[in-house]
Amino acid sequence: MHETASAISPFDLAAILVVASAVLGTLNHHVFKLPHVIGLTVMGAVAAIGLLLANQFIPAVTLDDTVSRLLEQMNFTDTLLQGMLSFLLFAGALHVDLDRLRADWVPVLLLSTVGVIVSTLVVGGITWGLGGLLGLDIAPIWYFVFGALIAPTDPVSVLGVLKEERVDEGLQASVAGESLFNDGVGIVVFTILLGAALTGQDFSIAEGTRLFVMEAGGGILIGLVAGFLGYRAMRSMDEYALEVTISLAVVMGGYALCHFLHVSGPLAMAVAGLLIGNHGVTYAMSDVTRDYVLKFWEVVDELLNSVLFLLIGLEMIALVPGVPHALLALAAIPITLLARAVAVTVSTRLVPGARPKAAGAWSVLWWGGLRGGISIALALSLPEGPVRDLLLAATFGAVLFSVLVQRATLGKLIERGKVRRGEASGEKGGEAPAGLH
Repeated sequence: MHETASAISPFDLAAILVVASAVLGTLNHHVFKLPHVIGLTVMGAVAAIGLLLANQFIPAVTLDDTVSRLLEQMNFTDTLLQGMLSFLLFAGALHVDLDRLRADWVPVLLLSTVGVIVSTLVVGGITWGLGGLLGLDIAPIWYFVFGALIAPTDPVSVLGVLKEERVDEGLQASVAGESLFNDGVGIVVFTILLGAALTGQDFSIAEGTRLFVMEAGGGILIGLVAGFLGYRAMRSMDEYALEVTISLAVVMGGYALCHFLHVSGPLAMAVAGLLIGNHGVTYAMSDVTRDYVLKFWEVVDELLNSVLFLLIGLEMIALVPGVPHALLALAAIPITLLARAVAVTVSTRLVPGARPKAAGAWSVLWWGGLRGGISIALALSLPEGPVRDLLLAATFGAVLFSVLVQRATLGKLIERGKVRRGEASGEKGGEAPAGLH
């Protein structure tokens, strides 16, 4: 069996994941009827737990070892951070309305920078104290590494809910914009802190700031250049197949260049996607080309997200069970929620002009700050050892709660907010708005 797994080609691995996503997605659509990403995550997690239990009680069954080898061969971290993430961020940025984003640019900027740093500090400080209570022998810097990897939010799940609930489009743009940029910022902060943790040197704020400016600034610059070149090329023609190819070239070439220059590829893709999704769609594409380009990237986005959330569930096989791991996983849930509340409050209420214009924005930004595949990938990229096992368990706890609980209840939270605002309006004006009857 080991020889078979080791002989599987990258194409075979991709085929297995796509077929599994299609089969489980179809099963969920017809039987369980859960939201798509929740269904795939649940079934992936159930499959992983089932394999672990089967191996525990039926020694002859070694399917979990086979799946583990397949996941290891695929290298989830590199696959997501060096492959999938570039496509996901570009596809997400294509659909963000830059004009609406400009209306709330201050809170978006603060949430994706100050918010990430505040969240990192709050999570790191509290888990450091918890680690001391549990008697964990971990250097303090590792708790802040965990704070950085769990800080980025995932727009994939939450945007679907916001569209279904017809939330203000400006708020949708703010949530999407924050998620696109805080992914890049979070990865930069994580990289800087991880470097300090691995070298054992004292963390220098000045050096950290210098590295942050270089990586983030370089990524934004490359994103602008790649997006502008793609925009100019698209504007010079009206060939939808070639223009789709140009958009692919922007993503793959731009991200590869960022990797080579050691600057932030996620930030580059967010900027390039915003540029092409707004100026490119408006000024460089005919109606036919616009339809093809947007639908192509919608399919890419849907396919990669299906595979991603299936992988999140399957990666539970990487967990090492133990009492400290379980306690840290459970504690990570309220800690990350508290950190998100502090980050949103600091970013939207303490700075003049930073409060989002949409009603109920604070609740949506807080409860809708879901964690996803990026956090899992960053945790899996940590060096092997007891520290990795503990932080991986904490990451899984926070991510699974986000996907299975926050995502599932966000719609109800939004509905309750609408009802409360409707009741307040009815009390003022004597009757509730017609849409609430």
